[in-house]
Amino acid sequence: MDRSLRNVLVVSFGFLLLFTAYGGLQNLQSSLYSEEGLGVTALSTLYGGMLLSSMFLPPLLIERLGCKGTIILSMCGYVAFSVGNFFASWYTLIPTSILLGLGAAPLWSAQSTYLTIVGNMHAKKAGKRGKDVVNQYFGIFFLVFQSSGVWGNLISSLVFGQTPSQEALPEEQLMSCGASDCLMATATTNSTQRPSQQLVYTLLGIYTGSGVLAVLTIAAFLKPIQDVQRESEGEKKSPPFWSTLLSTFKLYRDKRLCLLILLPLYSGLQQGFLSSEYTRSYVTCALGIQFVGYVMICFSATNALCSVLYGKVSQYTGRVVLYVLGAVTHLSCMIALLLWRPGADQLAVFFVFSGLWGVADAVWQTQNNALYGVLFEKSKEAAFANYRLWEALGFVIAFGYSTFLCVRVKLYILLGVLSLSVVAYGLVECVESKNPIRPHTPGQANQAEDKEIQTKM
Repeated sequence: MDRSLRNVLVVSFGFLLLFTAYGGLQNLQSSLYSEEGLGVTALSTLYGGMLLSSMFLPPLLIERLGCKGTIILSMCGYVAFSVGNFFASWYTLIPTSILLGLGAAPLWSAQSTYLTIVGNMHAKKAGKRGKDVVNQYFGIFFLVFQSSGVWGNLISSLVFGQTPSQEALPEEQLMSCGASDCLMATATTNSTQRPSQQLVYTLLGIYTGSGVLAVLTIAAFLKPIQDVQRESEGEKKSPPFWSTLLSTFKLYRDKRLCLLILLPLYSGLQQGFLSSEYTRSYVTCALGIQFVGYVMICFSATNALCSVLYGKVSQYTGRVVLYVLGAVTHLSCMIALLLWRPGADQLAVFFVFSGLWGVADAVWQTQNNALYGVLFEKSKEAAFANYRLWEALGFVIAFGYSTFLCVRVKLYILLGVLSLSVVAYGLVECVESKNPIRPHTPGQANQAEDKEIQTKM
């Protein structure tokens, strides 16, 4: 197996193990800890910490610890959050949420930086275009990574499936589900009955073990990026401390980045909506918490399959076609969710919505990361830090207004941000179309791209 592909697979399976635990926990926070909005408050705090860390930590940690060291350290914060859930209260969930949030931005920035560097190096050796190889690597990563939702949610469904079945809600209570739900985070109905503490501890034990195994996998098998770079580039002088610290903000001199900030913002908003509002106001409200895992498995499975598919077809269709597909799919889902009144007799519909949401989310996850990696190849760490900053802000907003806005209003907000994001992205593509990237001759891959990016920066 090619060494670059091996490293991509190690990163992918490390994230698979880590987010098997975290993804399952995130989807259950709003349903498990609905009293006084503790669950969504913890998630909002988590992404608030991620927002703050995005401003400073990623470039610094990647510079000081390297991509591998940054990934390992950041993963430990996720494990701490799993442990904090064993003693769920305001005094445990909030501090561990902050710890996880501080590590989340460096984790994702290091992962994106690692894949971009490895992809461009492999393209240079093979005489291919850098953006094509980077797209493929992100597709492989998200195929493996998104499947974590399948395993994490399957585990939670099997564990909580031992909860005694609950009676169907009366018609008058079903009318408060879906888009009509307002402040349901503070209300308790027979559909949101909490599983026994023994089942919760069993689930948390499995999740914590998965997180620990993720840390050990990266520590044992991932090759440090410094070693990969030295094989072909030799040693490079480290930039000054303050230059690294401020690089996240300096990148705003590039107008393309200013136009693209709405893409990660929308990505955070729509993911926050799915993991809090859809799981609570639609699935848990109408079906019960034991169905959350199964419905989210459908989302994760379609997301994973579409991720690897988009990575392959993007070199033929171009990224614009995929962005249009994602925008149209999400737009259709939001309009339908505004009109639909969920009920227990419409079980298949819950899976259709989560599946279509995964089809669109795969576009934002694969293409957004690849787009940032291609457009800002010379400032990868700062670019991905900016990406995570705005995505984290989207999560903070989504979870922040979760307890005091009706679901209908949140859907209208998503529709507005999606529309603005598409327009801004279209402007960036218009700018890029005036500077087309031509194929390179073998042995000279990426040179034209590097010169073009240097000129723009």
